[in-house]
Amino acid sequence: MSNTRGPVVLSSQSERVTDVDEELFILYSELQSTSASESTTSFRGLGYVDSHKDVLEIKFELTNPLPSSSGFQTNSRSRKSRKPIRTTNQSVEIEIHQDKTALHSRKGDTGSVVWKARSGTTIMHRSFIDFAQLVLQDYHSDSPLSLFDRQVLNTQNVVELGAGTGFLSIALSPLVRQYTATDIGPLIPLIQKNVKLNFPSWPHAAPGGKGKNVLVEELDWVTLESASLSTRAKIYDTEAQPVDLLLVVDCLYHPSLVSPFLTTVDYLTTPGRTAVIVFSELRAEDVMREFLTAWLSIPGWEIWRIPHERLSKRYVVWLGWKTKDI
Repeated sequence: MSNTRGPVVLSSQSERVTDVDEELFILYSELQSTSASESTTSFRGLGYVDSHKDVLEIKFELTNPLPSSSGFQTNSRSRKSRKPIRTTNQSVEIEIHQDKTALHSRKGDTGSVVWKARSGTTIMHRSFIDFAQLVLQDYHSDSPLSLFDRQVLNTQNVVELGAGTGFLSIALSPLVRQYTATDIGPLIPLIQKNVKLNFPSWPHAAPGGKGKNVLVEELDWVTLESASLSTRAKIYDTEAQPVDLLLVVDCLYHPSLVSPFLTTVDYLTTPGRTAVIVFSELRAEDVMREFLTAWLSIPGWEIWRIPHERLSKRYVVWLGWKTKDI
């Protein structure tokens, strides 16, 4: 059996999170019991997919896709056409610019490159790539184990926090009604550059054109936290553009971000409407503890852990659902 919160499917294996110690014990115990390639010491810390490339080409291979008549866009042009993003019944290809100098010149900036994790000499793609693979595969095949209800997802206004390079806005925007990629001001030009690279007519695409439903907006959590309620509406007007799905992928890496992050999440959430998906790699346990403790302390929130058989144990998916505004 399963039920839903907005577009998110809560399977019978989903667990309500009420005790932080118990939740972390379960997560890190399972992680410790996996193979050495997925131990807690193998992947903590940050690293690039390729620190030497200015432009990365990322290709997703999809298995058992639905026929093209199912409504998902296909493109049969040859590789010579050099369309930056090509969706077929077998694969999705995306190109991403990296801003390598920004990582060293802007303190605390981890959004300007595509990251990877290391396990010995084996390089594994980082969590946002794995998340995109999971969502795209389930969407194209209409998997009964999907994290999202495919039909509901098509109608959603999605806002992503900490969009970084804008990678997920390119990969997932064809699946939703509107996708807004947000991050701090210095990263906005990079996101815009990547959206334009993959959707050449953006932001002036014709109705129904590729990328027409993508917005790129500045949203600084620290600025929002320090702002008055009236000023917050100028930063993001939740009444004019209520959020259906708030998407957060791999943004939990430093304790100083927990408070402004949760303030932003709580502000953007409409009780009974907004589903919050937090997809994270299990790095430092103290950061996860502080985050969950703080989130559970905010009145009105339910938090669920959603397991998925195709996900590595080094990842966790939490769903946040606010039942009332206090």
